[in-house]
Amino acid sequence: MQRKQNTRKFEGLPSKDQILEFIKNADGPTGKREISKHFRLKGQEKIALKARLKDMAEEGLIDGKKTAFHRMGGVPKVTVLRVVEIDEGEPIAIPESWQPDDATPPPRLRVIEKKKQAALRVGDRILARTEERGKGFLAHPMKKLPSEEGAMLGVVEIDKSGQAWLAPVDKKIRTSAKISDRGQAEAGQLVLAEPAGRGRNASVKVTEVLGDPLAPKSYSLIAIHKYGIPNHFSDEVLQEAEAAAKLSLSEEKREDLRHLPIVAIDPADARDHDDAIWAEPDGKGGFNALVAIADVSFYVRPGSKLDREARRRGNSVYFPDRVVPMLPEVLSADVCSLRADEDRAAMACHLSIDKHGQITGWRFTRALVRIAEVIPYEQAQARVDDGTAGDNLQHLWDAWKLLAKARADRDPLDLDLPERRVVLDDEGKIAEIAVRERLDAHRVVEDFMIAANVAAAKALESKTQPVVYRVHEPPTREKLIALREYFDSIGKKLALGQVITPGLFNRMMKDVTDAGEKALVMEAVLRSQTQAYYGPANAGHFGLSLGSYAHFTSPIRRYSDLLVHRALVDGFGLEQPKPNIKSVPASSGLSDQDRSDLGKITDAISITERRAMEAERDTIDRYVAAWLSARVGEVFPCRITGVQKFGFFATIVGLGGDGLVPISTLGREYFRYNEGAHALIGEDSGQTYTVGDRLELRLGEANPLTGALKFELPDSAGGGKSVEPRGRRPEKRSRRDRQGKHSVGKRGRPGNIRHQGRRKK
Repeated sequence: MQRKQNTRKFEGLPSKDQILEFIKNADGPTGKREISKHFRLKGQEKIALKARLKDMAEEGLIDGKKTAFHRMGGVPKVTVLRVVEIDEGEPIAIPESWQPDDATPPPRLRVIEKKKQAALRVGDRILARTEERGKGFLAHPMKKLPSEEGAMLGVVEIDKSGQAWLAPVDKKIRTSAKISDRGQAEAGQLVLAEPAGRGRNASVKVTEVLGDPLAPKSYSLIAIHKYGIPNHFSDEVLQEAEAAAKLSLSEEKREDLRHLPIVAIDPADARDHDDAIWAEPDGKGGFNALVAIADVSFYVRPGSKLDREARRRGNSVYFPDRVVPMLPEVLSADVCSLRADEDRAAMACHLSIDKHGQITGWRFTRALVRIAEVIPYEQAQARVDDGTAGDNLQHLWDAWKLLAKARADRDPLDLDLPERRVVLDDEGKIAEIAVRERLDAHRVVEDFMIAANVAAAKALESKTQPVVYRVHEPPTREKLIALREYFDSIGKKLALGQVITPGLFNRMMKDVTDAGEKALVMEAVLRSQTQAYYGPANAGHFGLSLGSYAHFTSPIRRYSDLLVHRALVDGFGLEQPKPNIKSVPASSGLSDQDRSDLGKITDAISITERRAMEAERDTIDRYVAAWLSARVGEVFPCRITGVQKFGFFATIVGLGGDGLVPISTLGREYFRYNEGAHALIGEDSGQTYTVGDRLELRLGEANPLTGALKFELPDSAGGGKSVEPRGRRPEKRSRRDRQGKHSVGKRGRPGNIRHQGRRKK
């Protein structure tokens, strides 16, 4: 690796500014080793450097791991990029691993193509060397990487000349691809295609016709292909699953709990049942409780093709019209699922809850259970409310009140975030989209699951077994500074010198009585949070105010939980007799590979979890856009969710669906973008648009294929349109149009925006 020559001798530890300057100017990946070598550090200086780099990371100056630091807010010197647009012949790419909060879009890099290199296309992945130039970034391709998706997804459109084009179904991709061979595909059909030809002859070839893009189940199919979610099991995996399903339940090494009236409380439309609960008074003011979890580790064992496929998937993915399961249905929806009145294998977590709601003891066993009843949340709540719960449900509610008391004392982060629910009719068409009601029944199950998850983590720690922790780190200093600046702009104070706890945020939200302002504060607090992940090292769970936390309660749908179950098998000596089926491995505990590769496995399943979340969110957005496409032109109560230089994003209150209000539609005056306040401010009128504001907006466009919405002010011109597949190529727009029709004003101040063609006379 070539580096810029510097003959200057450095004495002692370099300053933070010197380190930042070196990282900025280095030609390749810059880690602790490179920094130490460049500044010629020795002995104790290297130890001091490690501490300084840690301080810089906490202050939000740098980001990355010890092997590759980069300046916070910047882009790594060498990284993987994905081409998202061809802007007048120039490829535009974004970092593939960009994972910021919603208020910080990924940086767009201009790709400088080499003359002898094949022209890049939308969707191409490249390994590139990056450099900061002015206020932007350039990317120099080092090599082209294989496509992860293997196919392009889009809708066939045919222009007036008869030329076919592949219109994207991803709202981030703005250009269509020329189709050289459409086979049997017709205009308006959803298809899979693959690249064909190079350079000026670059095009795509249709490989599979998927049908009507607006038909039931098409929206989830789009997400499955877009995110590369595995949705077909091989014959070998299915055969192993069938064999595993035939394993007999040996009562000799299982605790028989079939006499207990254990109940599963789940959504009415649940496809599988991981967990069930039971409680009874202990005579001392507390409760003895049981959390029974499907014993998936008994059926899915290390070293099998079934296990490798589950690890590759990482988790199940839930859509309104289907589920893409982590395990074949013979296991996920049948043998492992805790059905009523059927004997099932379970991992049992026995809990002792004292009168203060504290967990004073736990033990884990492999058990045989027979679920007394599977009750929908709404029905369980109704029975408790009307006094017909009976002892079984009432004991659960009484035990939960103690757990809730302990939770209140812990004061975890309390964000009241609405969850959208898409209800489909028998034909798969949208019957209703509403916000899911939050009941005490949900909280009962949630708090029992949290108690079991904590017990699993602490039990494994006590046995010195590997733990797959669910980690949620405190907000970074960079995000806290941004939050403080935002609070300053609305007249609130956040002192960074104090210890930052979830309770601090709760008190700030509780002090706000106005609903609109409270939504604003809640959005700001949400943006300040880090993303939770899985890892073998414990860093606590900030949001839940817990020191040790693992996921134990959903092994049917999360691979992380399966690993925790295997560790419990080892730690508590719960191995079962060797199976009498040859294709099923003997051990149901952790394999040597599980133990040695735990960090790699947790990194991988953290990625698949994020992939599932994005796919589920995209699909809901498409359903919402489809639902709203018949209501284009109507005015809705909205709330602003994000502000950028080019406009602001808003969502319909009580329904969701983010849409853009372009800055070019806000009138004729200049608007200044205040980054710290996340606001657009009119220079003449003082009209302000900021995150959390509620306002009336008219729906201008709704595109079910991409899930994109566009809003406009009620008094602006235009009646809006519902966007559907059309038999022509989308009109080509200029670069200025695609960037939102704004530019930096003559005064040269950052964020001083003027509208092209709308300057005041």
